[in-house]
Amino acid sequence: MTLVSFGETALRFAPPEGHRFETAREVSLRADGTASNVATTASRLGTESVWLSKLPDTPLGRRVVAELHEHGLETEVVWSDDGDRQGLTFYEDAAPPREDRLIQDRERVAAATITPGELPMDVIQAADVVFAAGSTAALSDTAAETLGAVLRATSGARALDLDFDPGLWDADTARERLERLFDAVDVLFLNEDEATTVFDRSGSPRELTHTLASSYDFDYVFLTRSEHGAVAYHDGVVHERDAIETDIVDSSGQHDAFVGAVIDRLIAGSATDEALLYGVAAAALARTMPGPLVPIEAGEVAALVDRETSGRR
Repeated sequence: MTLVSFGETALRFAPPEGHRFETAREVSLRADGTASNVATTASRLGTESVWLSKLPDTPLGRRVVAELHEHGLETEVVWSDDGDRQGLTFYEDAAPPREDRLIQDRERVAAATITPGELPMDVIQAADVVFAAGSTAALSDTAAETLGAVLRATSGARALDLDFDPGLWDADTARERLERLFDAVDVLFLNEDEATTVFDRSGSPRELTHTLASSYDFDYVFLTRSEHGAVAYHDGVVHERDAIETDIVDSSGQHDAFVGAVIDRLIAGSATDEALLYGVAAAALARTMPGPLVPIEAGEVAALVDRETSGRR
């Protein structure tokens, strides 16, 4: 059972916790892309996974692939030597009342020029699930058209994470461009803020998942609620799970870990409520580790799921 994941991956620079870039003397460097983060989690949990993208043939582009390979993720990369750039992000982690800050530097990146003809369409067609990150469609019209072609090429299930970032595009543009893809999406992932900002919908999380599924004919809608857990809709039924309490080291990787774990369980044939529980467990573990790409371990997820299941009996 295989997962093919498509999307751009940036390099994330971050100063030590609480520091600002203007005064920091050192920064960490990590790969950070929704498509690769999700594929890495699914791969570490046992799903055969491959990440597809386009990167510049430069030290920075090769740095992205090296980190993904450290996690055991298989990659199929189109290498560009046409002067395309590597996407960069700059992230400041702040404690209240300050807010976290994310600065995007994604102009003229290699992934903005990717076309369907550059991708291994036979691999895409044979996948059990194809997953794509909506932020890739923000890079260019070409990238958006290729994302749609990837989703439409597979004979398996098609999953999309809305992955909205106001630093890349505004909510109206995101909704208009992504709605053109929704006819090729079976499973939608998003967080609670995205549901209200991009779709301009109000209501409880349970109402939002039902409304989105009905409006766009999705088979599944999974909505994460940060420290409040997650909600899922499938086949006329809304499922809900509270978050699992943990000490928080870094919350930036929790959503992608959730998505990767849910996809792993859906590929394995699990029911929606079980997939939701595995997602919540993976998100809880992700919060205990720094960075957006975390080394989730299958045994830890399974143990946490067993603990939660036993506690509910």
